[in-house]
Amino acid sequence: MSGAIAESDALARAPATGRPSPLGATPCREGVNFSIFSKHATGVTLLLFYRADQAEPSREIRLDPVANRTYHYWHIFVPGLAAGQLYAYRVDGPFEPARGMRFDPTKVLLDPYARGVVVPEQYDRDAARRPGDNTATAMRSVVVDPSAYDWEGDVPLRRPSARTVIYEMHVGGFTRHPSSGVSQDTRGTFAA
Repeated sequence: MSGAIAESDALARAPATGRPSPLGATPCREGVNFSIFSKHATGVTLLLFYRADQAEPSREIRLDPVANRTYHYWHIFVPGLAAGQLYAYRVDGPFEPARGMRFDPTKVLLDPYARGVVVPEQYDRDAARRPGDNTATAMRSVVVDPSAYDWEGDVPLRRPSARTVIYEMHVGGFTRHPSSGVSQDTRGTFAA
């Protein structure tokens, strides 16, 4: 794995409390800070993988609800890790579908704040819906160092936030209707 610390080195170092901000996995020179938000979680376990095709994690770190939680933010700092590290979570909490809560500690979850993911060859989306452990077939999040990205000379627009509009849309739905003014043969496509 490029950029990641050797598995034996990272396994030998004890994790620290970490910080609640920023969310996601944030690499620094000494290791990686992990932070995830969950209002109703009663337990969080960080899973570390060293290859995308691993059936089981190399290391599981159970976060302490007192030391590794600030308000609804669960966090931990793991020394010795670096960009390229693969990880995921298991999260425990109430299973109350009527209230929209379906915590299942047997399921491996992606970090919703991850900047990258890896899909193993044995990936099986349906395994996430079936009862039981899906570790061997789940996607994994990847620690990414955004400062290492090569922008190839591109620079920010230097437009103040007060003068910026961010508009997200589904291109197919936006161009499908005749009122979109798009020719009929490209309606509902990216070409539109």
